[in-house]
Parts: sequence; C-alpha cells; structure tokens
Amino acid sequence: MTVMPRTGEEWTVDDLDRIPEDGLQYELLDGLLLVTPAPVRAHQRAVGNLHLLLRAACRPVFEVLLAPFDWRPDRRTSLQPDLLVVRDDPGTKNVTKPLALAVEVLSPSTRRKDHILKRSKYEEAGVESYWLVDPREPAVLALDLVDGKYVTAAEVAGTGTAHLRRPFAVDIVPSALVAPPA
Repeated sequence: MTVMPRTGEEWTVDDLDRIPEDGLQYELLDGLLLVTPAPVRAHQRAVGNLHLLLRAACRPVFEVLLAPFDWRPDRRTSLQPDLLVVRDDPGTKNVTKPLALAVEVLSPSTRRKDHILKRSKYEEAGVESYWLVDPREPAVLALDLVDGKYVTAAEVAGTGTAHLRRPFAVDIVPSALVAPPA
C-alpha cells in the first residue's frame, strides 16, 4: 500500500472519480489517497469462498457486494472492503449509509491498513460488524459494534468454527475459506 499525499489540499471523492482505471485499487481515508496493488490468488480464493457463504446465509433485507464497490460515508472517504453487506440501500454507484458488515481479507500490503486505519474509520462511522480474514493463518477475527466501540464477537483459526450472528447467522471455518476447489 502506498499513501499519496497532496500538496496544499486533501483528496476528495471528486478527485478519486477522475483517476483512470489502471488495475490498482484507489481508496480515500480522511482525505489521504491509498493505493494498493491487485490481490494474489489466496486473497481472491478467500474472498470468493466467503462471498458464496454469505450469499447463501443472507436474509432478504440485506445485499452482499464484492469489491470493487465504494462505501463513501463522507466527501473525504471512499473505501472498498473486499466484501460488504448493506441494508436497504438503493444506491447504484456507491453506498453512503453505514454498512451492516465490512470484510477485509488481509494481505502483506494491506495488513496494517486493515487492522488500524480501516478498523478505526469503520468503527467511527458506525459500521455494525467488521471481519478480518487472514488467509495465511488461516484465521478470522469478527468484531461487532457495541456502544460505539468494536468488541470481539469471535476469533478462530484453522479448523475452528466462528458462529456469527451479525448481520445474520453464518458459521465460518477459516481453513475452508482458503481451500482450493475440489
């Protein structure tokens, strides 16, 4: 991940919309431009398997979306969680309401950003649940927002099972998320 400062002023979502498509992921966090390279196979396998799991468990009032899809809670922030769950948001271009769930699959270039920067922004903006999936371990850390602060809902590794209830009931086995197709 690279942080791109801007001389004299902060980046806005309008600036972000003018960046040409080049295969990199561009996000804004409180006016700072974050640039991340394309993900690797293990990352994409975990995202794909988790997407299938969430879609199967999803209740009708929710929608599960895959990155790249922007969540823009303000003019200085545009983040693209690997997976996001929204509730009753008719927006077509991006989501502005607090998310029911943001999921980040960790990679060497995003680990710090996901654990510290994004976690802080999601918590501050009222994102109800935040999951961090580590395909290297494999492991899942699930956080739920309680009284404005994230608390651990589940933390499991390997063949353990996370029995999660927010935003809807789903059981996750970390090792199954990174397993290659049969």
